[in-house]
Amino acid sequence: METIVALHRNHFGEIISFVTSEGRIISYRKALVEAENGLIQGIQAIEDGEGSVSLLPDQDQSFDHYPNLF
Repeated sequence: METIVALHRNHFGEIISFVTSEGRIISYRKALVEAENGLIQGIQAIEDGEGSVSLLPDQDQSFDHYPNLF
């Protein structure tokens, strides 16, 4: 199963895309859909109190330790 190995942030520091272990570069939205469907291992989709869904790594509280794609 694929995992996330790197990411790309915009100039505001927001994650906009991910690199998978298969070499795919996927958008945040696509990663969210694939995580919800169980296609990417090691991340989970979390819904906050306001109904917004975001991604978090299973083992950590943030993606800060992932290398930046660009």
